[in-house]
Amino acid sequence: MATLSASPSPNPNPNFRSPTDQTDHDPESLPHMELHPSSDQDPTPNSNPNFHAVLPTPPEAIAPAAAAAPSLLHISFNQDHGCFAAGIDHGFRIYNCDPFREIFRRDFDRGGGIGVVEMLFRCNILALVGGGPDPQYPPNKVMIWDDHQSRCIGELSFRSEVRSVRLRRDRIVVVLEQKIFVYNFADLKLLHQIETIANPKGLCAVSQGVGSLVLVCPGLQKGQVRVEHYASKRTKFIMAHDSRIVCFALSQDGQLLATASSKGTLVRIFNTVDGSLLQEVRRGADRAEIYSLAFSSNAQWLAVSSDKGTVHVFSLKINGGSPGIDRSQSASDPVTSPHSSLSFIKGVLPKYFSSEWSVAQFRLVEGSQYIVAFGHQKNTVVILGIDGSFYRCQFDPVNGGEMTQLEYHNFLKPEAAF
Repeated sequence: MATLSASPSPNPNPNFRSPTDQTDHDPESLPHMELHPSSDQDPTPNSNPNFHAVLPTPPEAIAPAAAAAPSLLHISFNQDHGCFAAGIDHGFRIYNCDPFREIFRRDFDRGGGIGVVEMLFRCNILALVGGGPDPQYPPNKVMIWDDHQSRCIGELSFRSEVRSVRLRRDRIVVVLEQKIFVYNFADLKLLHQIETIANPKGLCAVSQGVGSLVLVCPGLQKGQVRVEHYASKRTKFIMAHDSRIVCFALSQDGQLLATASSKGTLVRIFNTVDGSLLQEVRRGADRAEIYSLAFSSNAQWLAVSSDKGTVHVFSLKINGGSPGIDRSQSASDPVTSPHSSLSFIKGVLPKYFSSEWSVAQFRLVEGSQYIVAFGHQKNTVVILGIDGSFYRCQFDPVNGGEMTQLEYHNFLKPEAAF
């Protein structure tokens, strides 16, 4: 059970009061919490909570360059992959992906470790969770930070550590070790809570397309994922793998789900509505730890990063499996994915020989952790490393093969010029 406290807002930011859709659950049947604003708060929600103003950099927020690079505790992309956030041992930073540049930083005077930074597109509202050896906030609290006011305007407190946070314009999703809470963004009322299997990584994905919310989380069994369709009030359980689920991703509209298990050899793509398996692709033959999965905006491509030091891009051939997604192919689009040269005798030899392999690859440092997303430029991939590395690469959709590196930066180096 969470508890909430909120700070009075002498100059409340209208972007915190996002428009909401109809409540998907009966509010009388669920426990809830209320945000009690100060009497002078504007009760009218802002019609555009996702304004795209660049986050300002107040002079007092910029600290002198340190002698050494900060320790990175967290990295994550925002919802449209146009920005990313870094939680460090004394604050957090926000970067633009294209063109690459630091657009904001906040260094805290005391403590300062931020273990989770979740952006809401490009608006001034962030969700922060303390982390590291000297956390800025208790690790069992989600702080709602308004950077126009340079302070926290609310908090959600829990009995155990927060593993991750997901934001939409209308919802806040908080993930604990074995429970997930879904809140209404406008008033922080609790709408739903979900029990999960042990989830130390805080695995959770929410759709970001305009329309109804689709939420995916681990189920109560090993290898199972749970899909919540809030518009239709339907819950779908999918037995995705025999082994433990370690990573998954949703397409923007929530209609496609990609999953990977602790084996790390196969990635499966499902229809979230009926749970059907639409496609299966092979990362490799040996075990690997999958760090991230990402769909392209049109769900034509899937990117995968792992501890093997290679980012793979797969072509998705999902025809009619996801209504509303533009699956039309141009002359430059691939018709097929690479298959094993022995695929003509599939059914005789093991499944390995008839697997669908990646169209394109990019080699990185083996053993280091990277997350991946598709860039806003056509056929580009953005890769972020826990070592502070930023790569932008381009792949050939027709011929495939090794990607071309377009750009590299180390965003943790204090001497870097932005």
